[in-house]
Amino acid sequence: MPILGIMASQISGHLYDGPYGAYDSLATVTLSATTTSVTFSGIPSGYKHLQIRGISRCNTTNTYPDLMMVQFNSDTTAANYYSYHILTGDTSNASAYAAATTTIAGGMVGRTAGGSGVANTFSPFVIDILDYDSVNKFKTTRSLTGNEGQTSNLDNDITLVSSLWKSTSAVSSILLKVNNNTNSFVANSSFALYGVK
Repeated sequence: MPILGIMASQISGHLYDGPYGAYDSLATVTLSATTTSVTFSGIPSGYKHLQIRGISRCNTTNTYPDLMMVQFNSDTTAANYYSYHILTGDTSNASAYAAATTTIAGGMVGRTAGGSGVANTFSPFVIDILDYDSVNKFKTTRSLTGNEGQTSNLDNDITLVSSLWKSTSAVSSILLKVNNNTNSFVANSSFALYGVK
Protein backbone atom coordinates (compact mmCIF):
# COMPACT_ATOMS: atom_id res chain seq x y z
CA MET A 1 0.00 0.00 0.00
CA PRO A 2 1.54 3.37 -1.00
CA ILE A 3 2.01 5.95 1.73
CA LEU A 4 1.11 9.45 0.54
CA GLY A 5 2.27 12.81 1.70
CA ILE A 6 5.27 14.00 3.67
CA MET A 7 6.18 10.59 5.11
CA ALA A 8 6.55 9.06 1.66
CA SER A 9 8.34 12.02 0.08
CA GLN A 10 10.49 12.73 3.15
CA ILE A 11 10.21 16.44 2.43
CA SER A 12 11.15 18.81 5.21
CA GLY A 13 10.53 22.53 5.43
CA HIS A 14 8.17 24.34 3.06
CA LEU A 15 6.16 22.13 0.73
CA TYR A 16 5.30 24.93 -1.69
CA ASP A 17 6.86 28.34 -2.03
CA GLY A 18 4.68 29.71 -4.79
CA PRO A 19 5.48 30.15 -8.47
CA TYR A 20 8.63 32.20 -7.87
CA GLY A 21 10.33 30.37 -5.03
CA ALA A 22 10.91 31.40 -1.43
CA TYR A 23 10.11 34.81 0.03
CA ASP A 24 12.40 36.68 2.43
CA SER A 25 10.86 39.33 4.67
CA LEU A 26 12.87 42.54 4.12
CA ALA A 27 10.88 45.19 6.01
CA THR A 28 7.45 45.88 7.52
CA VAL A 29 5.84 49.24 8.30
CA THR A 30 2.62 49.65 10.29
CA LEU A 31 1.51 53.25 10.64
CA SER A 32 0.71 54.64 14.08
CA ALA A 33 -0.49 58.00 12.70
CA THR A 34 -1.66 59.57 9.44
CA THR A 35 1.31 59.60 7.02
CA THR A 36 1.68 61.07 3.53
CA SER A 37 3.88 58.28 2.18
CA VAL A 38 5.74 55.09 3.06
CA THR A 39 9.30 54.48 1.81
CA PHE A 40 11.39 51.33 1.67
CA SER A 41 15.04 52.28 1.07
CA GLY A 42 18.35 50.45 0.91
CA ILE A 43 16.72 47.52 -0.89
CA PRO A 44 19.31 44.76 -1.34
CA SER A 45 20.15 43.31 -4.74
CA GLY A 46 20.20 39.62 -5.58
CA TYR A 47 16.50 38.69 -5.64
CA LYS A 48 14.48 37.84 -8.74
CA HIS A 49 11.55 40.08 -7.86
CA LEU A 50 10.09 42.13 -5.01
CA GLN A 51 6.62 41.91 -3.53
CA ILE A 52 4.72 44.30 -1.27
CA ARG A 53 1.71 43.00 0.66
CA GLY A 54 -0.50 45.00 2.96
CA ILE A 55 -3.69 46.80 3.86
CA SER A 56 -4.35 50.51 3.47
CA ARG A 57 -6.88 53.25 3.98
CA CYS A 58 -6.57 56.96 3.21
CA ASN A 59 -8.14 60.09 4.62
CA THR A 60 -9.89 61.32 1.48
CA THR A 61 -13.33 62.74 2.20
CA ASN A 62 -14.81 60.67 -0.63
CA THR A 63 -16.74 57.47 -0.03
CA TYR A 64 -15.07 55.83 -3.04
CA PRO A 65 -11.47 54.55 -3.03
CA ASP A 66 -8.53 56.70 -4.13
CA LEU A 67 -5.68 55.56 -6.37
CA MET A 68 -2.47 54.33 -4.76
CA MET A 69 0.84 55.10 -6.46
CA VAL A 70 4.44 53.88 -6.40
CA GLN A 71 7.61 55.84 -7.13
CA PHE A 72 11.02 54.23 -7.60
CA ASN A 73 14.38 55.75 -6.62
CA SER A 74 12.76 59.17 -6.00
CA ASP A 75 12.60 59.52 -9.79
CA THR A 76 10.65 62.56 -11.01
CA THR A 77 12.27 62.69 -14.47
CA ALA A 78 9.54 63.42 -17.03
CA ALA A 79 11.00 61.01 -19.61
CA ASN A 80 10.66 58.15 -17.11
CA TYR A 81 7.04 58.79 -16.18
CA TYR A 82 4.97 55.68 -15.81
CA SER A 83 2.49 54.12 -18.22
CA TYR A 84 -0.26 51.89 -16.86
CA HIS A 85 -3.24 49.61 -17.55
CA ILE A 86 -6.15 49.22 -15.13
CA LEU A 87 -8.90 46.59 -15.14
CA THR A 88 -11.56 46.93 -12.46
CA GLY A 89 -14.91 45.34 -11.74
CA ASP A 90 -17.67 45.68 -9.16
CA THR A 91 -20.92 43.79 -8.63
CA SER A 92 -22.42 45.00 -11.90
CA ASN A 93 -19.78 46.65 -14.09
CA ALA A 94 -16.31 46.11 -15.52
CA SER A 95 -14.06 48.91 -16.76
CA ALA A 96 -10.63 49.26 -18.30
CA TYR A 97 -8.30 52.25 -18.53
CA ALA A 98 -4.83 52.82 -19.95
CA ALA A 99 -2.28 55.56 -20.44
CA ALA A 100 0.84 55.21 -22.59
CA THR A 101 2.38 58.31 -21.06
CA THR A 102 1.42 60.25 -17.95
CA THR A 103 2.31 63.56 -16.37
CA ILE A 104 2.51 61.90 -12.97
CA ALA A 105 5.85 60.88 -11.48
CA GLY A 106 4.49 57.61 -10.14
CA GLY A 107 2.98 54.33 -11.24
CA MET A 108 -0.59 53.31 -10.45
CA VAL A 109 -0.71 50.21 -8.26
CA GLY A 110 -4.38 49.94 -7.30
CA ARG A 111 -6.93 51.65 -5.11
CA THR A 112 -7.07 52.27 -1.39
CA ALA A 113 -10.17 52.66 0.78
CA GLY A 114 -11.42 56.23 1.21
CA GLY A 115 -11.75 57.91 4.57
CA SER A 116 -15.50 58.41 4.18
CA GLY A 117 -16.12 54.86 3.00
CA VAL A 118 -17.39 52.00 5.15
CA ALA A 119 -16.00 52.52 8.65
CA ASN A 120 -12.96 50.52 9.74
CA THR A 121 -12.40 48.88 6.34
CA PHE A 122 -8.94 48.65 4.79
CA SER A 123 -8.06 47.68 1.23
CA PRO A 124 -5.86 44.58 0.86
CA PHE A 125 -3.20 44.66 -1.85
CA VAL A 126 -0.36 42.67 -3.38
CA ILE A 127 2.19 44.45 -5.60
CA ASP A 128 4.82 42.54 -7.59
CA ILE A 129 7.87 44.44 -8.88
CA LEU A 130 9.34 42.22 -11.57
CA ASP A 131 13.06 42.03 -12.37
CA TYR A 132 13.67 44.99 -10.05
CA ASP A 133 17.44 44.41 -10.05
CA SER A 134 17.89 44.32 -13.84
CA VAL A 135 19.83 47.11 -15.55
CA ASN A 136 18.80 45.92 -19.02
CA LYS A 137 15.06 46.55 -19.03
CA PHE A 138 12.31 48.89 -17.88
CA LYS A 139 10.58 47.82 -14.65
CA THR A 140 7.08 46.33 -14.66
CA THR A 141 4.70 46.12 -11.73
CA ARG A 142 1.51 44.14 -11.40
CA SER A 143 -0.86 44.55 -8.52
CA LEU A 144 -4.19 43.36 -7.19
CA THR A 145 -6.34 45.35 -4.76
CA GLY A 146 -9.84 45.00 -3.32
CA ASN A 147 -12.17 47.62 -1.88
CA GLU A 148 -15.42 48.08 -0.05
CA GLY A 149 -16.02 51.65 -1.09
CA GLN A 150 -19.35 52.48 0.50
CA THR A 151 -22.57 50.93 1.75
CA SER A 152 -23.98 50.53 -1.79
CA ASN A 153 -22.49 48.13 -4.33
CA LEU A 154 -20.76 50.94 -6.21
CA ASP A 155 -16.99 50.90 -5.77
CA ASN A 156 -17.04 47.59 -3.95
CA ASP A 157 -14.52 46.29 -6.41
CA ILE A 158 -11.43 44.38 -7.34
CA THR A 159 -8.71 46.07 -9.40
CA LEU A 160 -5.86 44.61 -11.43
CA VAL A 161 -3.14 47.05 -12.50
CA SER A 162 0.08 46.87 -14.48
CA SER A 163 2.49 49.78 -14.79
CA LEU A 164 5.84 50.46 -16.38
CA TRP A 165 8.69 52.61 -15.03
CA LYS A 166 10.68 53.72 -18.05
CA SER A 167 14.13 53.30 -16.53
CA THR A 168 16.81 50.62 -16.68
CA SER A 169 18.10 51.53 -13.21
CA ALA A 170 17.87 48.86 -10.53
CA VAL A 171 15.21 49.64 -7.92
CA SER A 172 16.88 50.67 -4.66
CA SER A 173 13.99 52.53 -3.00
CA ILE A 174 10.20 52.39 -3.19
CA LEU A 175 7.79 55.13 -2.15
CA LEU A 176 4.06 54.46 -1.82
CA LYS A 177 1.54 57.29 -1.62
CA VAL A 178 -2.06 58.24 -2.36
CA ASN A 179 -2.61 59.68 -5.84
CA ASN A 180 -3.98 62.98 -4.56
CA ASN A 181 -1.03 64.57 -2.76
CA THR A 182 -3.38 66.26 -0.28
CA ASN A 183 -4.42 62.85 1.08
CA SER A 184 -2.50 60.45 3.30
CA PHE A 185 -2.53 56.89 4.59
CA VAL A 186 -4.21 56.56 7.99
CA ALA A 187 -3.04 54.77 11.14
CA ASN A 188 -3.02 50.95 11.06
CA SER A 189 -2.26 50.84 7.34
CA SER A 190 0.44 48.21 6.99
CA PHE A 191 3.06 47.53 4.29
CA ALA A 192 5.39 44.51 4.11
CA LEU A 193 8.25 44.17 1.61
CA TYR A 194 9.53 40.75 0.51
CA GLY A 195 12.38 39.60 -1.68
CA VAL A 196 11.44 36.76 -4.04
CA LYS A 197 14.23 34.25 -4.63
